[in-house]
Amino acid sequence: MTTQTLQTLPSDLDPRGLPNHIAVIMDGNGRWAQSHGLPRIEGHRRGANVLKDLLRCCKDWGIGALTAYAFSTENWRRPHEEVDFLMVLFERLLRKELSEMHREGVRIRFIGDLSGLQPSLRREMERSMAQTQHNDAVEFNVAINYGSRHEITQACRSVAERVERGELSADSITEELLERHLYTAGSSDPDLLIRTSGEQRLSNFLLWQMAYAEMYFTDVFWPQFDRHQFHQALLAFQARDRRFGALSEPVKAEALTA
Repeated sequence: MTTQTLQTLPSDLDPRGLPNHIAVIMDGNGRWAQSHGLPRIEGHRRGANVLKDLLRCCKDWGIGALTAYAFSTENWRRPHEEVDFLMVLFERLLRKELSEMHREGVRIRFIGDLSGLQPSLRREMERSMAQTQHNDAVEFNVAINYGSRHEITQACRSVAERVERGELSADSITEELLERHLYTAGSSDPDLLIRTSGEQRLSNFLLWQMAYAEMYFTDVFWPQFDRHQFHQALLAFQARDRRFGALSEPVKAEALTA
């Protein structure tokens, strides 16, 4: 079966039970490259192409939003050559792919501490967000220089500053208020997290937003994660019983006191 046969939603998936928002931790680019006798940067190139097709797949199958963990605050610890390559790759991809993504109705958004990035990259990001802000086919969030603990800390600091200025009282601080100060303000929370390469942790990614997300882990390296792998992740998601703290079936009062 080729990727082309999965242009439309597979018949064994219920369109009414698809996640509206999917988050991905794209792990294993470097290990995939090394296992094929290639430099690590080739894994990142291949991984970028996989992400591009996954975004198009979300659009084809009716999934409204995709958030990709592209570069964490901890990734600065990697070798300088690899970090420099990734930053150049991000900028080149924006310049190369923006027109096509705009034509396909992708709305691009970047989340993270963008102030720590090169000015030329920030300009490309700002241009892409401005150009696509009214698109509505699929929302594409790219987490770059992102760390969830830093995000939550910054949100708390912003709220505290408003309290100090007398704009808010402590009693008026709610979950909804704090959410409006997160990078992801205005976006729905992810329903499904997919992480590749066998790792099974969140790695400081969307800790607040994934409070009720289902998690799917696979041993497949990200450069190998095609539409067939995505199909399997969605089948697993649809087999879950999402109760959000409630019970899937009503319980009679006498059963609670028995």
